[in-house]
Amino acid sequence: MEQHEPERPELPDRVAGLRELSYDLWWAWHDHAREVFRVLDYPLWRATAHNPVKLLQLVSAERLGEVAGDPAFLHLYDSALEQLHRARTARDTWWSRRTGLGHARPIAYCSAEFALHQSLPIYAGGLGVLAGDHCKEASDLGLPLIAIGFMYPQGYFHQRLSADGWQEEHYVRLDWQDAPIERATLAHDQDCVIAVPLGNRTVLAQVWHVRLGCVQLYLLDTDLEENAPWDRELSARLYGGDREMRIQQEIVLGIGGVRAVRALGYDPILWHLNEGHAAFVVLQRIRDLIEHGTRFDQALEEVRRTTAFTTHTPVAAGHDAFPFSMVETHLAGCWGSLGESREAFLALGGYDNGQGTQFNMTALAVRSSGAINGVSELHGEVTRKMWAPLFEELGRPDPVTSVTNGMHVPSWLSVDMARLFDQYLDARWREQHDDPTVWEDVLTIPDEELWHLRQRLRRHLFTFVRERMRDRWLNQHVSPARVLSGGTLLDAGALTIGFARRFATYKRAELVFHDPARLAHILNQLKRPVQIIFAGKAHPADDPGKRALQGVYHRAVDPAYGGRVAFVDDYDLHVAHFLVQGCDVWLNNPRKPLEASGTSGMKASLNGVLNVSIGDGWWPEGYTGTNGWLIDPGESHDDPAAQDAADAEALYRLLEDQIVPAFYERDDHDVPRRWIRMVKEAIRTIAPRFSTRRMLKEYVERTYLPAIEVVTGKG
Repeated sequence: MEQHEPERPELPDRVAGLRELSYDLWWAWHDHAREVFRVLDYPLWRATAHNPVKLLQLVSAERLGEVAGDPAFLHLYDSALEQLHRARTARDTWWSRRTGLGHARPIAYCSAEFALHQSLPIYAGGLGVLAGDHCKEASDLGLPLIAIGFMYPQGYFHQRLSADGWQEEHYVRLDWQDAPIERATLAHDQDCVIAVPLGNRTVLAQVWHVRLGCVQLYLLDTDLEENAPWDRELSARLYGGDREMRIQQEIVLGIGGVRAVRALGYDPILWHLNEGHAAFVVLQRIRDLIEHGTRFDQALEEVRRTTAFTTHTPVAAGHDAFPFSMVETHLAGCWGSLGESREAFLALGGYDNGQGTQFNMTALAVRSSGAINGVSELHGEVTRKMWAPLFEELGRPDPVTSVTNGMHVPSWLSVDMARLFDQYLDARWREQHDDPTVWEDVLTIPDEELWHLRQRLRRHLFTFVRERMRDRWLNQHVSPARVLSGGTLLDAGALTIGFARRFATYKRAELVFHDPARLAHILNQLKRPVQIIFAGKAHPADDPGKRALQGVYHRAVDPAYGGRVAFVDDYDLHVAHFLVQGCDVWLNNPRKPLEASGTSGMKASLNGVLNVSIGDGWWPEGYTGTNGWLIDPGESHDDPAAQDAADAEALYRLLEDQIVPAFYERDDHDVPRRWIRMVKEAIRTIAPRFSTRRMLKEYVERTYLPAIEVVTGKG
């Protein structure tokens, strides 16, 4: 469907820059910029779920006239615009000081999804959150980064629950005039539309532009009238359709992504593939080099020197693989100048992951990348073992490094907590939050102040949960059982455990219910109540994940738990912020070693929420013994049921003997001193080490700069 330019209400000249500010998602992680829109119209700010583009469509002309003459507002507005312009120029940044390279040639970052803000729902889960945080941090550090992904006009699905708690997916077409996106344009203001050969036809893709300070994100959209109906659907939904749809999407992302970057005039010095979905990037780059007279082997070596690959998947079956016949069919129009090298290219993807030799996207990325990393130390070990035959074939004895994921501190830290840090931490903490020494002053924060703030954040969470269910009751007419299951009976003073993540069976959402009677006893103690809030979506095709979700819903409406179990539906970035800031404990109990990294627990710790987790993903690196709890039964079993029983027993013992007593052990001032000591330790030890600032600096030092130095001849 053709997209028309949105209606743009007239803004007074004095505040005309509000539109510029609203269309640069830089505002999403800068509180002084968000404050501009909060002050402009706070009820609308809340009603639009913090979306300034939509707010500016709704705010009254009278209100705009008022603020255009309000000195206090204008001071706030001028300051935000000045800081935005400074961020866009990226002068005197960490990158420029470290490298002296400026913005001559960019780094291209390719990913199937990006989680930036709930107003742009082009993400499904952790991979997108990591990609979004990567881009935000690149902007903060001044990296010359451009990112490439999909527009997804229908985004990821909205989740509703049936009367029996079964997940139902609802897709809603994005209202373009409400989103912080613009058409990418070429010279003479011409739309950037690129052609992608797909099978025996050509598919056109509109390129959209999202601004993130000095970082630019470009999104491909095949929903154009010139395309056949089935091709218009290629970019409609995130992770929709079957394998045929998936391979076509990945061809558009890889081949089309390179063509879009070239059309926009960029010549990246390095390409970073975030997971194997983007691996077809290397095919287009090899083709480009061959068209200029380079032999295939030379082209492959050039691509390898300038490609980095991050893998996030610790399970062999989770890596995209396609029959060679399917690859041949859909790449028929892409071979072009490859000629006799076509077979050599197909061989780059050939790999048997236990289901016969197929064209494996991760194998393609591994064979075509000079730098490969996992996303935690444990995941690096798992990856080396999983792909050992391939690495042996390549003669790379130590091929995979680890760059543990991080969370973007300005995006995930609560405003109230940031103000507390402003008061007690060194003034440089915002700019140097990856420096462990700046966090030592967390220990000087008065226990009473930190405890009262933690209680306030919990109350904010419950207010949000209740208002959300009030909306479901009023506007969706959900059943009383759904209102109950959504958390309306939660106690704002009770110990609150959060479990929020994708509902996949390996994450074991129902583990805490292993012994229902024992859990009910833990939850319902009169003077020491405990409650658990669940949130998350199952993949549309994952019926076992949906059954696990339904099981949690049934627990939430079970009278045995006294309303102390809740399921918050339609989990997104907006919900996630309330949960990682407002819970007391963050529960993570995947089946080890199937959690590649995980970042939600990092975000929780940043806000003073204590982790209780299996020793998987990032937690073996983060756990110190005084900053949370490790679920460790002291035994391992080949039988999954036996391991579940052992892990559940270990979790129950932690709750009964350590977690609940520490929370409710209060002094004469009703402050849990032991608990607060652990909260301070969690913030002090986790905030700097698991920030994207540390993460991205590692990528720069260990991956980006070595490749750039080779290209520029400085290595």
